[in-house]
Amino acid sequence: MSAPGAILTRPPLSGGGGPCMVSPLVLALICAGYATGAFLGWGSSELAQIMGDFGLSFAALIAAISCLRYARGGATGSESSFRPAWLLFSFSSAMAACGNGVWGWYEVVLRREVPMPSAADFFFLCFAPPAIVGLLVLAKRPVTRAGWVCLALDSWLIGGSLLTLSWSLALARTAREGEGEGVAHATLTLAYPLLDIVLVSMVLALHFRRSSANRSAVNTAIAALALTVLCDALFTSPLLREHYRSGQLLDAGWFAGSLLLAYAPWGARRLPPAPPRRPAVAPRGARPSAVRPRPYPQPATRPLASSLAALTPYLAAAVCTLGILYNVIEGHRVDRMVVFTGCTVVLALVIRQGIMLLDNIALTHELAQKENHFRSLVQGSSDVIMIAAPTGMLRYVSPAAAGVYGRDAEELVGSELASLIHPEDLGRVVHEVRRFLAAPPAEEPTTRIECRFKSGTGEWLNVESTVNRHQGGLILNSRDVTERVRLQAQLEHNAEHDPLTDLPNRALFTKRVRKALGGRRSSDPGTAVLFIDLDGFKQVNDTIGHQAGDELLIQAARRLQESVRAGDTAARLGGDEFAALILGDGTRDPAAREYQVREIADRLRLTLSQPYQIDGNDVRVAASIGVAFAEPGVGAGELLRNADLAMYRAKKGGKNRVELYAPQMQAEVVRKTELAARLRSALNEGEFAVLHQPVVDLATGEVFAVAAQARWRSAQGILFTPAEFLRVADESERAAELGRWLLEEAVELAAERMRAGHTAPVSVRLSARRLLDKSMPLGSVEALLARHGLPSGALIIELADSDPRISFDELERRLVSLRRAGVRIALDGFGSGYAAINALRRLPIDLLKLDRGLVEGVVESARLHKITAGLLRIACDLGMESVADGVDVPEQVLALRAMGCTHGQGMAFSGPLDEFRLRRALRRGEYPVPGGAALPVLSGRSGPLLGSHNETPVPPT
Repeated sequence: MSAPGAILTRPPLSGGGGPCMVSPLVLALICAGYATGAFLGWGSSELAQIMGDFGLSFAALIAAISCLRYARGGATGSESSFRPAWLLFSFSSAMAACGNGVWGWYEVVLRREVPMPSAADFFFLCFAPPAIVGLLVLAKRPVTRAGWVCLALDSWLIGGSLLTLSWSLALARTAREGEGEGVAHATLTLAYPLLDIVLVSMVLALHFRRSSANRSAVNTAIAALALTVLCDALFTSPLLREHYRSGQLLDAGWFAGSLLLAYAPWGARRLPPAPPRRPAVAPRGARPSAVRPRPYPQPATRPLASSLAALTPYLAAAVCTLGILYNVIEGHRVDRMVVFTGCTVVLALVIRQGIMLLDNIALTHELAQKENHFRSLVQGSSDVIMIAAPTGMLRYVSPAAAGVYGRDAEELVGSELASLIHPEDLGRVVHEVRRFLAAPPAEEPTTRIECRFKSGTGEWLNVESTVNRHQGGLILNSRDVTERVRLQAQLEHNAEHDPLTDLPNRALFTKRVRKALGGRRSSDPGTAVLFIDLDGFKQVNDTIGHQAGDELLIQAARRLQESVRAGDTAARLGGDEFAALILGDGTRDPAAREYQVREIADRLRLTLSQPYQIDGNDVRVAASIGVAFAEPGVGAGELLRNADLAMYRAKKGGKNRVELYAPQMQAEVVRKTELAARLRSALNEGEFAVLHQPVVDLATGEVFAVAAQARWRSAQGILFTPAEFLRVADESERAAELGRWLLEEAVELAAERMRAGHTAPVSVRLSARRLLDKSMPLGSVEALLARHGLPSGALIIELADSDPRISFDELERRLVSLRRAGVRIALDGFGSGYAAINALRRLPIDLLKLDRGLVEGVVESARLHKITAGLLRIACDLGMESVADGVDVPEQVLALRAMGCTHGQGMAFSGPLDEFRLRRALRRGEYPVPGGAALPVLSGRSGPLLGSHNETPVPPT
């Protein structure tokens, strides 16, 4: 073939010389030795007779045994169907061996002339029929009835012609001479040449119709039989037969024919499978169209054989005609046998010609129908069918090219195939064509190539072509797949990009991070990943809608894309989370790379924190950014996780800031994960206990109430503070289960203390979200109080600062129902949450519990002193009692009591107590209060008020 630039090398046809040449050489030496001995007379007449009789018998016996063994076990695969032929050849050789053996018995053993006829003649006559049938088995059988008739006619044309010629030259004379010696002698005299003529006819007729299976063995067998027939023909000649003696040179032909037949099934060369052909590579830089292919030279034996097969009947008729003309020219009387045979030959030729003519008419009609059928298919096909010559020139282009390529088929015919292919695709196409042509056709009959073709408008179309071999060239069945390629590219783009912002999604971003870590930048420590989260984005969705939130994300993505450097990657990972891949510039100084990346992160933070114009309104969000640098051994997934941890640290640190990853962040996550895993089984295994801390009246020191607190001592003996395990419980959604357990335990213990005579109420801290949790159904607290018989006012629920997501209406209804059941409500953490004033305005609150942060600084900080005093004034004005949490030193007791705080809880009085110590404290009834007598307290209705916050002596901050 081929395409431009395809250069093929011809594979070796055999495995070389070696052992394959040993057997023919030995066979040639043996035959040459026998011929030399026969030519020289063997040295004596006795040895000549032995070698001429028993030598031939031995050679024929070897051929019989060889063909028999091959038929029984040597023929495998496709050759097994020819076993009957080799069995017949074995039987034919055995008959020849017996005939020569009988001939030698008369001449060598009995030392007398061989009688005519004798048993030897019977065996010799039995040689030809099995050989003829064996040749028929080896022939390629015709597939039609006309084929069988033509085969019979061809055989008779050859046989009749040979018979005419032989009869004219010798057989007529032989027949006349044999009539005087009797009918049997004449019949036997003519039987030999007639059978040989039939055998020669089969050899000639079947030589051009032999099967392709093991062709070398069949050719060798035909050559052996041809040599034997030739020697038989010479033997039947009256001139030679009168002077024939055993051991003469004619016996060398029979000897060689027998050994050649013995060698045929075993010694024929079998070609090893051809190694894969490797295409030669064109010189680097050479233009593909300038490199011409070197197609395989096609062997001429098949066309020549086909021509001889077609001319064989005519040659036979010519031979027959020449035989008759010879008799006429020489003035001999034309024998009736010659006339009869010649007429039958001519008649057979006419019949054969008629059959062939009818067959040709039928084939021409069928070919025209098929041609019209396939022409309709090709012209009506939507695919473009092109035939390229071995030089790469287009020989044929179907009419579909006008619709597909926008170019007329006539315009494309004669052009180079390479001129239609995109230059960027040409090298790949040539490489694929070379590989395809180098592959064995049986293993890879077709291949598929996709490239870009130039259309009539100059546009490059994506074309998919199915390529087949065709007379050294190519057949290309091409179709336009431009829309499919575009759709596939769009699908790939959609699969790797965010549909809202069109930024790379998590999958593509991870792929690029992996590429940056594994490519030539793998050793660059300046590569970093920025994990970005928009603070306050949820409030945008909740307040002005999700459509406005989508618009904000689109604008944020545009800002991020415009702010990153060229070569860096900005991506949206999902929700309001974005990321940026910052490629390093080879800087080795850690401080310099940290400064550079932090500067980029700060610029992105400021850009993303600018107001967004949405529906004519300014919408503001902030950005928390986590930064993680590439480190040796850190993969893409770990780098993204590190940046994510740093981002969460930025959010916990106050939001709208940049945080760099540190290894201890991962250690904290691991610790929290382990702690959450332990927490799952801690409640079931009884590792939690309830402790109570007394709440003391700051004026009298009496125990006003006891605050229930959970403590966790793990099975390993580790005591976790509430700050640790409560935070983990909230994050692992175990807080609800822990809250229910604490409430039930506290109520049960309070009921037991009430029955023992200790009437101090119990205070349990619950968040508003837990109080409205669906897992804690309405009425569960009331049912718990009724089950344990806890009287009214014996339970105080400390309501933690309400979550802004909690509905105040639902919370108000729930607290009202609890107050009807006698439960008192305390507002916990008063002074730290933004919703405290709203809670005071709407919720039924009985007590205000000051936040620990206010109490800790009330002595040292004048600002906190004023804030605390103001909050206590509010509680006093609303007629509520107040409790200060975290009162740890006497100075705090004095300051709080002076500001009007009614109760305190902390280490200044007592730490958390177990049940035994708690009951002992309750029996004692009160704790000593610092400062002696009670100071005046603020009162909502009566009693003196403090004149001013400035009058309270407070140490300077």
